[in-house]
Amino acid sequence: MSDNNFLKLEERIVAVLKTVYDPEIPVDVYNLGLIYDVDCKDDGSVVITMTLTAPNCPMADFILEDIQQKVSAIDGVKSTEVRLVFEPEWDKDMMSEEAKLELGLL
Repeated sequence: MSDNNFLKLEERIVAVLKTVYDPEIPVDVYNLGLIYDVDCKDDGSVVITMTLTAPNCPMADFILEDIQQKVSAIDGVKSTEVRLVFEPEWDKDMMSEEAKLELGLL
């Protein structure tokens, strides 16, 4: 896969991640700063490293399943792995300016 194709695939993945919401927070997971890394491999596999706002998030299964399904549906993606990590720990400073504005933190 060429560098240009990697960039285009990553852009499509980010666009899809911006459609995944924690039902308890009106901001998408990408702008919340929950996505730490999107790694696109030559074979079409994608590994997303992410966290949650809290380790005991009651919506964790819903969020992970939503990401898995939406990213796997992207043309060019052969497989999707979502790795859930808690290091570094998430905090509100990881949110985009847009997310902070939406939540009234600015």
